Amino acid sequence: MVAVAVDRALRARAALADAEARTGARRVLLVAGDHHTPPSTLVTDERPPLPVPPPLAPLMPEGLRRGAVTTVLGPTWLVLGMLAHAMADGAWAAVVGHPDLGLLAAARAGVPLDRLGLVPTPGDRTAQVLGALADGMGVVLVGPRAALPEADARRITARVRDRGTAVITTVAWPGAHVVLAASPTRWSGVGTGTGRVRSGQTTVVRDRRTTALVDLPLPTPGPVEHCQPRLRRAG
Repeated sequence: MVAVAVDRALRARAALADAEARTGARRVLLVAGDHHTPPSTLVTDERPPLPVPPPLAPLMPEGLRRGAVTTVLGPTWLVLGMLAHAMADGAWAAVVGHPDLGLLAAARAGVPLDRLGLVPTPGDRTAQVLGALADGMGVVLVGPRAALPEADARRITARVRDRGTAVITTVAWPGAHVVLAASPTRWSGVGTGTGRVRSGQTTVVRDRRTTALVDLPLPTPGPVEHCQPRLRRAG
């Protein structure tokens, strides 16, 4: 099992390097600490689901399914919360086609930046980049700048099913296993031009059938590491 875990980590690094080479993407590194050897991800034949934020458990009692596509339509905080919990067990992740994603917001949501790769603008190589990342990453987040023709999207779906990668998309995806849609957030704590936002509430619907009222902010999966991220653009 140790050998399998190490192999998975090596494949993640190789997949990210391949994606960077194709697109000139950037990688997130942390200033503090020694990250020459990435943490391993334990892989089993059963492909256990990845965790989701507790407020979403009524909608996704089975967790975030590996080898499937989950579409999340709504505010960024919902996507970041799901990404943070999905990575809590040591998984590596990549964000593709989401150049406006805020790293500070991601860190505050609990996303471990030392295991996060960024491919902001894959351009016409989107299908190749997603295919490479599906081979090694535990989680891939697909944003609006990574749109694919339906035929390519279905090929990527088949690939992640074979590799056991969990894919989260913020745009419509044909054949998505789960579709979550959040209504506009109702914030509280702000008066008429005074005060500060303290909490919020929104309604999240799964597949247009099951509904849950979600309180904000979402809980983080663990202590947030307060480190200043440093970006390095691949050569």
